[in-house]
Amino acid sequence: MNPNPISFFKQDIAFRLNKKEQLCKWITAAAKKEGFEIVELNYVFCSDPYLKKMNVKFLKHNYFTDIITFDNSMVKKKIVGDIFISIDTVRFNAKQYATTFDNELHRVMIHGLLHLTGYKDKSPANQKEMRMMEDFWLKKFL
Repeated sequence: MNPNPISFFKQDIAFRLNKKEQLCKWITAAAKKEGFEIVELNYVFCSDPYLKKMNVKFLKHNYFTDIITFDNSMVKKKIVGDIFISIDTVRFNAKQYATTFDNELHRVMIHGLLHLTGYKDKSPANQKEMRMMEDFWLKKFL
């Protein structure tokens, strides 16, 4: 197993991620609890325009979003993926939902990981389950 399989990058934005070591432990623990091993996981923090371009190019969705998750795994239960997160939208959503920036950022980060472990969010029932798992993991971090 790669000693540090989680990496953080920024693209097209000025941003500094705090508590990287704590975040890595938290994300790894969540993956393990879901029965997965992280082989390689890249978080890329970017701007709204950057993520919208990706949304159009790869998903044919012509709108802004807070996160896009790419599952590059070739082996079951082994996570290889890229998670792109718009810092602009996370800031906006934190205000909209009356929460802190860090709390919203951590929610989106764990949301991407949960997608990579098989959780969906297209139907109301799936959305409810996803939100429940996000809340569960947020309590474990805070």
